[in-house]
Amino acid sequence: MVKSTLPQYSELPLRGGLPSSWDVWTAPGARYFGCLNLLTPERVAAAAQLVQRGAVFAMNWNMREPNPPLFGRQGFEHEVTGDDRATSHDDVLHGWNTQSSSQWDGFRHIRNFAAQADEEGTGHYGGIPDEEHGMHHWAQRGIAGRAVLADVGRWRIKMGKPLQYDTADPIEPDELLECLKDQGTELREGDILLMRTGWMQWYTQQSEEMRAHLAQPRDLATPGLRSGEATAAALWNMHIAALGADNPAVEAWPPGANSTPEHQAEVRADKRRMHEIFTHTLILPMLGLPLGEMFDLDALADDCARDGRYEGFFTSAPLNLPSGVASPPNALVIK
Repeated sequence: MVKSTLPQYSELPLRGGLPSSWDVWTAPGARYFGCLNLLTPERVAAAAQLVQRGAVFAMNWNMREPNPPLFGRQGFEHEVTGDDRATSHDDVLHGWNTQSSSQWDGFRHIRNFAAQADEEGTGHYGGIPDEEHGMHHWAQRGIAGRAVLADVGRWRIKMGKPLQYDTADPIEPDELLECLKDQGTELREGDILLMRTGWMQWYTQQSEEMRAHLAQPRDLATPGLRSGEATAAALWNMHIAALGADNPAVEAWPPGANSTPEHQAEVRADKRRMHEIFTHTLILPMLGLPLGEMFDLDALADDCARDGRYEGFFTSAPLNLPSGVASPPNALVIK
């Protein structure tokens, strides 16, 4: 990986006692984009040259999956207007949650309570007021660049320690880099890193009873990156533009599953320490690294395993929803 001119995690200035990238990008409006600022025109143009075969891989899962939705979210009703005599039909979605399937977590999704106590006060990325954030900023810019796949699921099988999909099986940050090295894949500054665990493939094979069990917030357990500041530091030091994964939360779920009950209780009693067990509270509001969840990566991974090329041209068009919290990615990887 080419040495970056960006600061390391330990060199970032502090907000509320925690490293923050709020002041890394100083151009007008840059705080709405965080690490997406790394997607420069030059990097986008270079990524477009990766298209060799014209093979297109869509990242969006079926909008009705997972079914039932996870994390206590409600399913939507799909109304088609008109009847069989009508000249035209429209779609109307009732009760649709933009985070019920494949999604980008926007910077309005999570705040950090330690940063909220800082002089700028909001706890959202860049110190920007809650209602001023929104997916429309990302949508109007668009997201495009070089995608790199880390097929951790296959790699863990190869290493003789397959992921356990019904537990909070932690993936260490170093394992991402070891997986990439084993694939012969170079990670570069400004890449969109895609992490496949295989969880989505496992989920589609489960019974209705098991799916109903997983839909209960207290019962959901999934593998993912180990929660904690070490993971946030490692991701920042990779200097990627965004991270998308095929599991429900990118990090292992539930929060704190890999720490002691005593530690969990201490953290939950002081929300300013939530980052110790829930890394979202560092990655999104402090570092400005977009997180994609439940990206459909299986077809892409199969193709990469066949041809040995774990890179491609990535595009994403989030919903142009003013003040939107999240969005389906509407993402493609083209090889």
